[in-house]
Amino acid sequence: MKTLLLIRHAKSSWDDSTLDDHERPLNQRGKANAPIMAKRLQKLGIKPDMLFSSTAQRAASTAQVFADQLNFPQPKISYEHDLYLASAGMIQDMISKIENSLNSVLVFGHNPGFTVLVRQVWGLPIDNIPTCGIVSLKFGSSTWEKASSQLPSGATFDFPKNSSPPISFSEKN
Repeated sequence: MKTLLLIRHAKSSWDDSTLDDHERPLNQRGKANAPIMAKRLQKLGIKPDMLFSSTAQRAASTAQVFADQLNFPQPKISYEHDLYLASAGMIQDMISKIENSLNSVLVFGHNPGFTVLVRQVWGLPIDNIPTCGIVSLKFGSSTWEKASSQLPSGATFDFPKNSSPPISFSEKN
């Protein structure tokens, strides 16, 4: 079984208009939401085998907060430039190439790629993954290549403004 968590970067700052989009840092809300969402994963007992992150500052900073909270060594985070503003197809291709020895993987990136992927490829009724939103997918496959193109056996969706338990989806949705 493979578990994939797609985590959209926390809210970023637009204060400095001279910064390139890739270099935008987290704003105050993003700095507050990232640890809250990471703690939610910690309470669920998530123990990732690997973290992949877009190289964008806002995604990398979010990944680092999650790594700290989940006791994942920051130096082992794999920063992937191809995740920066990647299309759904590019993200799906990256997932298909994950080493099969890794069973629980967190990927930090961006919209619209994440939302399009979960909606169009995996059929989840999610119109928008908000900043610091988490979509957790479970696949019955033993390979990431198969998991990347099959419907998940289960999925959950959580986001900072959600005050209820994560929204659950079954294979029948």
